Amino acid sequence: MINVDKLSKTFKSVQALNSLSFQANDGEITGLLGPNGAGKTTCLRIIYGLLQADQGKAEIEGVDANVNPMGARKNLGIFPDKFGLYERLTVREQVAYFAELHGLTGNVRRDAVERVIKKLDIEELADRRTGGFSQGQRMKVALAQALVHNPKHLILDEPSRGLDVMSTRILRDVLREQRAQGTCILFSSHVMQEVAALCDRVVVMASGKVAAEGTPEELCRMTGEEQLEDAFVKIIGTDEGIAA
Repeated sequence: MINVDKLSKTFKSVQALNSLSFQANDGEITGLLGPNGAGKTTCLRIIYGLLQADQGKAEIEGVDANVNPMGARKNLGIFPDKFGLYERLTVREQVAYFAELHGLTGNVRRDAVERVIKKLDIEELADRRTGGFSQGQRMKVALAQALVHNPKHLILDEPSRGLDVMSTRILRDVLREQRAQGTCILFSSHVMQEVAALCDRVVVMASGKVAAEGTPEELCRMTGEEQLEDAFVKIIGTDEGIAA
């Protein structure tokens, strides 16, 4: 479980997070939904230890990322907002490097790398350098390095950005499979169809805090709307938000 408790973060005069609190449960996909500047990426970066919160806690299995970022990160697979790859490395080398960062060595590392390469159907790419890869190919490599150590928690920032239809379908299938295995999945998105299709729960963020949360169906009922997009617009258009 990921527990975010009263997180606050300020950049100079801008308050990116304002006492933000929510939970993401094991075996569920939780979506962070909000307009640009709502604080979604800031929140995710605090959870995986890239940023330090001014106040509050971001706990992964009870480990506070503010206090022990390396300990928290051991339980995480991270799929960043940009698919930054070491383009001189082959796919196999890239994924093996991330496996080693998570403490896998020897035959265990080799087997984990081969397993995730097969899982994502990238055997034909495995010994190619990643420079020049398409966006969909880069996505698969980034996903492989996030999954290679079989994490209990998976964080994705705008995972389908720039992907074609087939790559998006592959990504969704993998996320559903991970959920079925009990993985706690937290991702941010602007794509309403993606959130409605994938998420068990949605946290709507505005101005660095929770404006509403619940299942897509609950958010629609709360706002009297039939479509999540219309519910979202109504929620972020209110001054005080709507609590589930």
